[in-house]
Amino acid sequence: MKKDIEIPEVKDVHVAVVREFNKEFRSDEWNAYIINNRGTSIEMILIVARGFEGKKETSIMRHKLEKLPPHSFAKIEYIQDEVTALNNEFLVTFFADNRMFEKKYFFPKNTISEDKVRFIPVIPKEGVLAE
Repeated sequence: MKKDIEIPEVKDVHVAVVREFNKEFRSDEWNAYIINNRGTSIEMILIVARGFEGKKETSIMRHKLEKLPPHSFAKIEYIQDEVTALNNEFLVTFFADNRMFEKKYFFPKNTISEDKVRFIPVIPKEGVLAE
């Protein structure tokens, strides 16, 4: 039964959005990253990303990573500037230590902005961490 399924609390796995310079297009852009700050690898990572506010919605984007080693990070997707004005949500599901973990990471509208950035040690760049 559904009530019997235990999904443990996610610790030391984060989603961050980082402002980076794209050399090819010669412009700054926002990129979403998943960060594994655990002492063990995470595997079979599924990420569902979407932006929304009221009747405005982006396409739902799905991403998969096979494995993310301990204390590392991987790029999820590029985020257009127009999408930063929306609520952004990343649903992350993964396996670690023979268990399934799941967590929803949320960026309220307009929180992906230059004035909200802080240093993110694992990446190491400045960005915004999801709630």
